[in-house]
Amino acid sequence: MSASLFLVGIDVTVLHVALPSLIRDLRPSATAVLWIVDVYSLTVAALLVTSGTLGDRIGRKRMVLTGFAVFGVASAAASVSATTAQLIGARLLLGAGAAMIMASTVAIIRSVFPNRRERAVALGAWTAAHSAGAMLGPVLGGVLVERWGWGSVFLINLPVVLLVLAIGVRLIPESRSSTPRRWRPADAALSVAALGLTVYAVKQLGEHPSAWAAATGAVGLALVVIFVLRQRRISDPLLDLTLFADRQFTAATVCVLVCFGCSTSLLFFLTQRFQLVDGFTPVQAGLALLPLGAATAVGAGAAPWVAARWGHRTAVVAALAVFAAAVAVLPAALGGPVVPIVLIVIGTAVGVVETLGADLVMSAASEERAGEASAIQETAFELGAGVGIATLGTVLAIGYRVALPHSASEAGQSLGSAVKVAEALPPPQAANLLNAAGEAFQSGLIVTLTGAAVLLGLTAALALVLLREARRTSPVHLDVRPGSHTSPSFVLSDVCGRKEGHAARVQPVRDQVSRGRGGGGRDPRGDRAAARPRPPQR
Repeated sequence: MSASLFLVGIDVTVLHVALPSLIRDLRPSATAVLWIVDVYSLTVAALLVTSGTLGDRIGRKRMVLTGFAVFGVASAAASVSATTAQLIGARLLLGAGAAMIMASTVAIIRSVFPNRRERAVALGAWTAAHSAGAMLGPVLGGVLVERWGWGSVFLINLPVVLLVLAIGVRLIPESRSSTPRRWRPADAALSVAALGLTVYAVKQLGEHPSAWAAATGAVGLALVVIFVLRQRRISDPLLDLTLFADRQFTAATVCVLVCFGCSTSLLFFLTQRFQLVDGFTPVQAGLALLPLGAATAVGAGAAPWVAARWGHRTAVVAALAVFAAAVAVLPAALGGPVVPIVLIVIGTAVGVVETLGADLVMSAASEERAGEASAIQETAFELGAGVGIATLGTVLAIGYRVALPHSASEAGQSLGSAVKVAEALPPPQAANLLNAAGEAFQSGLIVTLTGAAVLLGLTAALALVLLREARRTSPVHLDVRPGSHTSPSFVLSDVCGRKEGHAARVQPVRDQVSRGRGGGGRDPRGDRAAARPRPPQR
């Protein structure tokens, strides 16, 4: 199961290193570049809930293995794409395969590890696998791009896919939901259309503001409203939106979405900066980003200890604040020796927020609704990546065009386009254009990262207000006299904070009291004798 998220982690980051080479070969527009990058994450986000519901009906093992097969075919198609449209289509198919894999993997892990502690360890390893894949993606991608070109970055998926298909048939247990939620194609299509049109409008408004883009956005938002109202009205919804009534669930989901969106966008921007402005090779760019991925894995591993020491809310709020501060100072640090230190700080904070945020999402939902909660959690991760790159990338594109004197020419579309135009110019003019483009990119990056820092700060404030710490209790001395304010029923009800399961918790205490401290039978004097006050001893 960890291999699935390792593969997904690689695919999220490996393309970032290959992007400059891809731009030079296919020459996509700025909007097309954004679509190439985030159509994968947006497709995963749109199909996670749908794939999870369908997997409950037809079997999760079948869904996972089908997802790996689709992922392998799409990887081969992406590696030989000759046009931007072909590559976007292949990336969309990759997202569909990844959604099939991720939606059922969490449910399988819950089935294999019924013990809560064992399941927590398994989910921790599963999450760490994503960080490991994201960390190795830029390095592997850099080596492959330098030796075989950008198409080779997709071929590294094939050995993992073949290995999982060969082993998974024998090792992955089949499981189905005993009460599967009804799968409605109309609701699934409505959610996909609402998300796709809304994000498409965001992209178009960033590059070519027009009445058509505004109308598309309005239609997308209208479909979102229709989807929400329909899910709240029907008795068996595709997505149970009442989960968001819990403020801890909502706040944790927002923290995960914003944190992952900002971190993924930052990786996307830094890859372009290192290669197109600083002149790094793909391998050098991958190595420069290695501290970010390594620190994320370390932060994820240390998150449970941090939460045990200071509590979930304090840890999440502090990590978000540190992330915001580091992002705010990063533009000034670029090009200097402290960049690795800043990236380590960012990665550690991201690991803490992602791990504890996911844990808060799962703990806020009841056992019966854990499957839906896990689907929403994974959707938040993927939606954050897609919308983050779309939104912050649009801000960067606008800032770049505003700051570039040659914004009316092809060089004004993106930094990659400026590099391509400079290759056909005489050396003096090419140097001037590259300098102007680099300064314009830096100017847009300052605005973008400042906005990201403000967003992270607001998210930290939201977490501070909405998240609540688990109540800590000290050992109590129980007075077993009926009616006492420290009787077992009163104390246990107060400690648990709710009445559910009260009898199951109280009975063992009553049994222990009835047996007495010495382990003997029931006090023959009865409850009245036990309740009678004893005379004071001299």
